[in-house]
Amino acid sequence: MTELVIAGVFLIVAGLVVVFASSLVGARGGEGRVRGGAVVMLGPVPIVFGSDAKWASIAIALALVLMLVYMLGALR
Repeated sequence: MTELVIAGVFLIVAGLVVVFASSLVGARGGEGRVRGGAVVMLGPVPIVFGSDAKWASIAIALALVLMLVYMLGALR
């Protein structure tokens, strides 16, 4: 169990470092257009956001994978 806690803390810190580094690159005159997508899971139900069709499709695929993982975990 402690391994999962350590891995979770590491992933959170790594995410913060990536966000901070990307904000520094953007402030130095990086590319002006930002694109992306996100998935919010409410139990097994996904809510998908995307700035364009490509990223929305990627977010939908991620949502399907997350739903599958959730369903397999519920079977245990």
